[in-house]
Amino acid sequence: MSLWTRVRDGFRGDNLNRELDEEFAAHIEEAIAQGRDPEEVRRAFGSMLRQREASRRVRVAGWLDGLRADVIFGWRQLKRNKVTSAAAVLSLALAMGACVSAFRLVDALLWRPLPVAHSERLFGLSRQEVTFDGKPHSFDGWAYPDFELMRAAAKGHAELVAVSYTERMDLTYASDDEMEKGYVQYVSGWMFDSFGLRPSLGRLLTAADDQMPGVHPYAVLSYDYWTRRFGQDPKVLGRTLRLGDKLLEIVGVGPRSFTGTEPGTVTEIFVPTMMHRWVTRKDATWHRALAIIEPGLAMEPLRAKLDAINTAFERERAKGFTGMAQPSIDNYLKQRVELLPASTGISGMQQDYRQALAWLSVLVVLVLLIACANVANLMTAQATARAREMALRVSIGAGRLRLVQMVLVESVMLAAMSALLGALFAWRAAPLVLSLISTPDNPARLILPTDGRVLGFGVLLIVGVVLLFGLLPALRASAVKPVNALKGGDDPHARRRLMHGMIAVQVAFCFLVVFTASLFVATFERLAHKPLGYSTQGLLLLETVAPQGKSPVDWSQVADVLRTKPGVEKVAISGWPLMAGSWNDSISMNGGPPSVDLAYFLPVSPDWFGTMQMRMTAGRDFRSSDVYPGAAVINEAFVRRFFQGVNPVGRYFEEAGDDGSKKQCMVVGVVADAPYKGFREPIVPVVFLPYRQVDEKGAVQPQHNGTFLVKVSGGNPMAMAQDMRRTVASPERSAPLQIPAPSSPPATPAAPGCPEG
Repeated sequence: MSLWTRVRDGFRGDNLNRELDEEFAAHIEEAIAQGRDPEEVRRAFGSMLRQREASRRVRVAGWLDGLRADVIFGWRQLKRNKVTSAAAVLSLALAMGACVSAFRLVDALLWRPLPVAHSERLFGLSRQEVTFDGKPHSFDGWAYPDFELMRAAAKGHAELVAVSYTERMDLTYASDDEMEKGYVQYVSGWMFDSFGLRPSLGRLLTAADDQMPGVHPYAVLSYDYWTRRFGQDPKVLGRTLRLGDKLLEIVGVGPRSFTGTEPGTVTEIFVPTMMHRWVTRKDATWHRALAIIEPGLAMEPLRAKLDAINTAFERERAKGFTGMAQPSIDNYLKQRVELLPASTGISGMQQDYRQALAWLSVLVVLVLLIACANVANLMTAQATARAREMALRVSIGAGRLRLVQMVLVESVMLAAMSALLGALFAWRAAPLVLSLISTPDNPARLILPTDGRVLGFGVLLIVGVVLLFGLLPALRASAVKPVNALKGGDDPHARRRLMHGMIAVQVAFCFLVVFTASLFVATFERLAHKPLGYSTQGLLLLETVAPQGKSPVDWSQVADVLRTKPGVEKVAISGWPLMAGSWNDSISMNGGPPSVDLAYFLPVSPDWFGTMQMRMTAGRDFRSSDVYPGAAVINEAFVRRFFQGVNPVGRYFEEAGDDGSKKQCMVVGVVADAPYKGFREPIVPVVFLPYRQVDEKGAVQPQHNGTFLVKVSGGNPMAMAQDMRRTVASPERSAPLQIPAPSSPPATPAAPGCPEG
């Protein structure tokens, strides 16, 4: 008899019993028909029940028959205790769903390998360095000339690939009038071939597309973007798009599974690195460097070679830092190139949320342990109540393993029902958590598939949960002694000791979860009530770009138009929003050497402080006649660091550039401290400069970027966003401004004193 037949018969139950009974009756009738005495035949045949069981053991796999019986009995037990079973299932479902949700997020962001060939041999180049002001820092940005030198040195040992930081940029298609946004990444032309990727349509970028700056204006769309934006239209090939001042031709669509090298961001358009405006600059660190290591290669010799190339490059560049203090230069040159595993890609989102996801994982595990302890208590109580039943089963020959199986089957049924309900919770919870950390202007996108990895984790989770809450009660139930159990037990308190111990563990876990959650709440409260030094109430920010540059007068005219809109109280302009950009330099006092400590700068228009409601503590605001170099407003941290707390109004200082240039500024006002880089960052010395800037000859310089701060009275400022956007981008002007969606600040040239840009 085949194994499949024995397995199939194990699920036939009463039908199989009827077949066996009918077969036995047929044999008896056949013997009687042959003339044998009926009583003798029945006596010779023996017990029908025994014959049926013997035949079942032949026709049915014994373990499967026992398992089927345990499932039926377990289901009856669960139905008999509906309330407690429902409570256990709900408790476990929430805990298991939270675990699966956390796993989906952690796996998608930190663990899932990129869909490229040999991802295990993919490493990212990073620099461990000391900043100009002496603080340790890790940075993965590179200047392209430095990258070219390192790539040449690594030939034969590794293939280096340049990938820019993905930016959300303005773009237009030749047939469309309105501007739209797209996530753009500049990549080495040989990246797709090195990753073993094939096009879904057309062709991908090649090394020939990435040899000379600006020569090959091509673009490749990601499959996801091609589907969403063009509905998989094959006629997209040959179509052009305008990116800034460049017109690019679409030559292909990438593979379906590849969405870029930055988990958390889905790249939509790939462009050759040679089309980037800073590709020839030695002072602009705008891209990452990935290394595909040859199999079996020793890492340290390669790392040392790349480190030597980078050190020589930076020493040569540092010769131009004539206006910088020597200690700052020495700190900057203390760099060490590192090769870090990058099989899962590299992104800022990984760095930002790695610790938060670790704490989230700890919390969901604690919640799971609490739920398991709760259900284990319930199962133990039920096992104690069934002690007489277990004793009777042992008395009639049931072994301990058989009793353990019976209780574990019931536990598996609980876990399976909880897993089904938890899967529904996890299906919605993971996207919900992702939406909470996303903003409309800079959405986070993670690929959250329900594939073999997630299903495998779910199976392991079910097994772990069953062992956590079911094994101990099963062992306790199977260890029953029939004589003692039938007499009522020799120690009425012994059966409660285990439950009391588990309750104590559960309470301890609860206290730990509550304590950890209180830390999160306390941190949130501190951040929520931390004084900002300004007010965001009713503020609308319009980040704009002028590709050809616009004079400060033109920017002011746009601000005047915005002021005429109903509901607008004030309008001011800054180079960028606070906590969204960075420009720093050393400071020279009284003709002295440049400082080691850095000051940070932000150009603003008159009445910017009033619009932000930043308190002036001394002096005055900017006037329309103020220019840079010339006037400056500083914060209180600058006063403490460079003026030793003395009233600085009317005093002078110089901005010391790394090329030796110095620009003199006179302090006309002092404002209260406010965060410049981030809520968690310490307050730094800040210099606010006039938005109107002039060169050495006094000629007013055009501005390519600006942020309009619009103060709105009452209501939701976002309700006016579309109207403001149309006003700023109005085609009635000769060169309308463009409004990119606010996002994480793009890479910028390495400002003096700020090598990473």
